[in-house]
Amino acid sequence: MVIIRDVKSLREALREVRMEGRKIGFVPTMGALHTAHISLVKIACERSDYSVVSIFVNPTQFGPAEDFERYPRTPEEDCRLLEAEGVDLVFIPTRSEMYAEDETITIDPGVKAQIFEGRSRPTHFRGVLTVVAKLFNQVQPDLAVFGEKDAQQLYLVREMAKNLQMPVEIIAGPTLRELDGLALSSRNRYLKKAERELATVLYHALTAGVERFQSGERSLEAIRGSMREAINEVPEFEVDYFTAVGDADFEETDPVSEKPRMIIAGRIGSVRLIDNLCPSA
Repeated sequence: MVIIRDVKSLREALREVRMEGRKIGFVPTMGALHTAHISLVKIACERSDYSVVSIFVNPTQFGPAEDFERYPRTPEEDCRLLEAEGVDLVFIPTRSEMYAEDETITIDPGVKAQIFEGRSRPTHFRGVLTVVAKLFNQVQPDLAVFGEKDAQQLYLVREMAKNLQMPVEIIAGPTLRELDGLALSSRNRYLKKAERELATVLYHALTAGVERFQSGERSLEAIRGSMREAINEVPEFEVDYFTAVGDADFEETDPVSEKPRMIIAGRIGSVRLIDNLCPSA
C-alpha cells in the first residue's frame, strides 16, 4: 500500500494507473475509521481495479462551536486497517496542501443545503462539497463510495456530480448499526455509558415512522407524530429535526413520498448524532 501526502505525487501515481486502463475506486474519509468506513472501502475495492482512500479532517465543514479540534485522529491505525483490506493508495494531505491561505473560491451547495443539516450547520455543506470537489479533481476516480448514514450529504454530492458533469459514479454504502440499532459513527466514542444507552432513541424514532408508513399511513403529520412519541420517551434527547423526505429529491411533502426516507438529528449530552431509515422494499 502506498501512502502519499501531496497532490503532485498523487497525480503522478494515478496517471500511471490510468495509462494501464485500470478503474479507480475512491472513498473520502476523515479518518478514525470503524467498521462502517471499512464497509465502504470493501465496496470500492470490489468494484474497481485500484482503490484510493483519503484521510483528511476537513476544517471548512466544521462550524465555530463544533468539534474540529477534538475530532479523533488515528492515522497509523487507519492505515493498518486499510492495508489489511488491500487498499492500493492512501492520500493523507495536510491543511496547507488542500487549502491556500488566500483561497476564496468555494462550491455553492444550493437551496437543498439550507434545510435540515444546513439549518443547524449553515456552512457545513459548502465545506463538504468544496473538499469533495477538490478530491475528485485530485484523484479523478471512476467511482466514489459514500455512506447512506449522511443522507443529505450523499444527495448533495450526487447533485454536484450531476450538475457539474463530473465523470464519477456515486455509489451509496448502506448504514451499519450496533445490535440495538445505533448507527456506527466516529462520534459515538464521545458518548458516556448512560448517553450511549439513550442514543438508541434516534433509531426507535425512525423505526416508528417507518412502521407507520408501512401500515398504510401517508399523512406527514401522522408519521411525524409517531416519531415524536418515540422521541418524547427520552427527554434527554435535544432534537434538531425529524421528518420524512422523498428519497429521490430530499423534499418534505404531505402526503409523503411513496419512496420516503425518515431522517432525524439531535444531541445526547454534548454529542450531536444523525440518522435515517428507509422502508424496506
